Amino acid sequence: MAKDQFQSLAGKVAVITGSGRQAGLGAAIAQRLASDGAKVVISDQAITEETNSLVEIMTAAGLEVSAFACDVTNLGQVQALGQYARDQYGSLDIWVNNAGIGFIMKPLLEVTVEDWSRVIDVNLTGAFFGLQVAARIMIEQGKGGRIINIASQAAKSGFPHAQAYSASKHGLVGLARSAAIELGPHGITVNNVCPNHVTTGLGAWQNEYFSKVTGHDTVDSYMEAMVNRIPMGRPGLAQDTANAVAFLSSDGAQYITAESMNVSGGEEPH
Repeated sequence: MAKDQFQSLAGKVAVITGSGRQAGLGAAIAQRLASDGAKVVISDQAITEETNSLVEIMTAAGLEVSAFACDVTNLGQVQALGQYARDQYGSLDIWVNNAGIGFIMKPLLEVTVEDWSRVIDVNLTGAFFGLQVAARIMIEQGKGGRIINIASQAAKSGFPHAQAYSASKHGLVGLARSAAIELGPHGITVNNVCPNHVTTGLGAWQNEYFSKVTGHDTVDSYMEAMVNRIPMGRPGLAQDTANAVAFLSSDGAQYITAESMNVSGGEEPH
C-alpha cells in the first residue's frame, strides 16, 4: 500500500466538537482531516457567523464540510450530532472530543461548586457522552472507528489554579484506557492527544492570567520562560495537535489504542 493511501482519510466521516472558532484547535483539526479527504462535521455550542465563515472558507477550498450546533453537556444534543453525521454523509468513522473549558482558573480555596461542576461537565462528561454516542453508531456500522479526546499536558501534570481543569483532563486518561478495552473487539480505537500550551484565543487569555500568577512582569517574559523549558524551543501550534489527530485517525494507527500521546515538544515526558 502506498504511503498516501495508508494515511488517506478518503471516504471517512469525522465529527469534531468545539470546532466552530477559526483560531481554535478544533478548527485546525477540522481543516487537517478534511484536507486528508474526510467529510467533516464542525460542531460548537452555537453556529455563529465565525463558524459559517469557516465552513465557507473550507468549502471554497474544495473540502466537504458542514456545521451542526451541539452543547456537549446535553446527551440528547450529542446523540443528534451523531445522527446528523450519519444521515448527512452515510457513516461515522472518526469522533474527536475537542470541546472544553479552560478559562475557569482560580486559587484552590476560591473554586466554587459551580466552577468545578461546569468544567467537569464540559471537559469530562461531555467527552463521555461523545464517546458513548460515537461507539454505539460505530458498533452498529460494524466497520470499526476512531475516537480521539483532546486532553492536555494537564492530563499528565498538575498546574496551580487549574484543579478542575487538570482533574477533568486526567479523567480522560482513565476514560480512554477503560473504553479502549471494551471497544477493541469492535475495531474501535480510543486515544487522547495531550498538547502543551497552544496560543489560540483561549491560550492568549491563559498567557495573560498565568503571567500574573507566576510573577512575571510581562506576557513576553512568561512566554520566554515557557520556551526555555521546551526542548524544541517553541510553544505548541494548533497544527501540531491537528497532525497528531490525523495520524491517530488513519490506517497507520490501527493498532494504537488506550494511549495518551504527548504533543509538547518534549516538555511533558510522562
